[in-house]
Amino acid sequence: MSRPLTEISTFMPLKCWLGEGSATNGIKLRLFWDKIRLRERGESECHNMTAVTPFFQAFGALLFGRPPKKALQQVRRASSLGELYELFGELLPDRLLAASDRGDNSRERVFTPKVTFWAFVSQVFDVGSSCRDVVRKVEAWWRWASKDRCGKQALTPSAYCQARARLDMQTLRLIGSHLTWSLERRVTRAQLWLGRKVKIVDGTGLSMPDTPANQRCWPQPTTQKEGCGFPCMKLVGIFSLASGGLEDYATGTLHQHESLLFRSLWEKLDADDVMLGDRGFCSYAALARLAQRKVDCVMRLHAARKVSFREGRRLGKDDRLVTWSKPAQRSTDWSVEEWAALPKELQVRVIRFPVSVPGYRTQEVTLVTTLTDAVTYPAGELCALYARRWGVELHFHQIKILLGLDILRCKSPELVEKEVLMHVIAYNLIRLLMQEASSTHGAELSRLSFKGALDTVRHFASAIHAARATPRRQDALIEELLAIIASDLVPERPGRSEPRAKKRRPKNYHLLTQPRSEMTVPSHRNRPQPQIRKAA
Repeated sequence: MSRPLTEISTFMPLKCWLGEGSATNGIKLRLFWDKIRLRERGESECHNMTAVTPFFQAFGALLFGRPPKKALQQVRRASSLGELYELFGELLPDRLLAASDRGDNSRERVFTPKVTFWAFVSQVFDVGSSCRDVVRKVEAWWRWASKDRCGKQALTPSAYCQARARLDMQTLRLIGSHLTWSLERRVTRAQLWLGRKVKIVDGTGLSMPDTPANQRCWPQPTTQKEGCGFPCMKLVGIFSLASGGLEDYATGTLHQHESLLFRSLWEKLDADDVMLGDRGFCSYAALARLAQRKVDCVMRLHAARKVSFREGRRLGKDDRLVTWSKPAQRSTDWSVEEWAALPKELQVRVIRFPVSVPGYRTQEVTLVTTLTDAVTYPAGELCALYARRWGVELHFHQIKILLGLDILRCKSPELVEKEVLMHVIAYNLIRLLMQEASSTHGAELSRLSFKGALDTVRHFASAIHAARATPRRQDALIEELLAIIASDLVPERPGRSEPRAKKRRPKNYHLLTQPRSEMTVPSHRNRPQPQIRKAA
């Protein structure tokens, strides 16, 4: 969201405000709290936070800032939590991820909330990394940091999985909300579309392990036999067109339409936003309700609604201003009160334009929008804006394929929800780093390679961590990291055609048509061929 964290009603007990943060050499990225000023004292002084975790320690200075020596000395002398609150404020990720006085996170453990959180982020960055792999990383750091631990009992993947289950979901949402706000506040006016913030909505599907609990929450498709399929989750997300960050999302089952999940995200939109979506989200009720919230829409016309370009007032070629009437039949997804609150008529603008792709027939696309001012919002600008909607497909590809969200691995619904949220947090962390590289070196953000940034972060981490004793050298490495990310540009390929088809053929294994315990297959791998009888 584009509002400060303190304005979110869910977190109203947080009594501080966030201001502009300074960075060492002007390039260090603040991903969580840039500066914290206590409102009661009215001071401009703030203290940077420390990040001591076994994962991405090298980016502690980049992500959180290096604390001054005086602050470190005060921390060493601090004998109570009150002094820590006085130093850093109540709203620090260290504070949020610290051990609690009572409850699940009150015991002294190796897998503290902070260690578990960054271990989880590391596992998301390293696609395919198992829990045992993460545990070995934690154990190596643990034994290095505590010399007297040598010869003690080894850590187990079970302990790590239990620690992930103890992570507080509300804390993770708090961190995710602030990352979203950090992304949006760094958007410059030049990155806006005609001075407006544009949000893109789209949906996708995810799968997860076949467990009874997951099947109850997210049942598999009804066309699949029992024991032969996987639970499937439907996810609808809202992305920022300027920053590329995933601002919010909603999850549901395959039986819930994407437009219904989209409705649950409307309260997260701000007035004066422009919502860009495909035809699946276009309806009279959606356009009218969002218009009441002062949110404009640019969507492709739904296939079920027919329009005539001979009706309405002509604004230009293939550009008409028409009036829609509220459907007489109420949708079952809307209550009687909600349906009655919708206006009886809605004035919309309908635009038609051709789309030509080499090798394909020319098609026509019809847009419907509540931006009715043809002077302020020319038809050409609206058509070009809708063409940029394809970027949301790339964002979903990055978070599903490059970060591994496509196939989840947790076996309980509670951990599945946390796994999805941690993927969103990790995705926005990389987006923030790309945004910093773009602003520092003047590169176009939309052309920066997400995969290149992810690889650079993973491989530069150890080098920057090794230079922690020499701050100047560490700052130089951070500068080089941002320069490499800014120089890794994706080639411009306007109008390219990328069919959703696989070139590499799968292995010739039998398909599972029965539960695995009941399935029997021949000794050879070839699929049985139909028998052809010879004519007598």
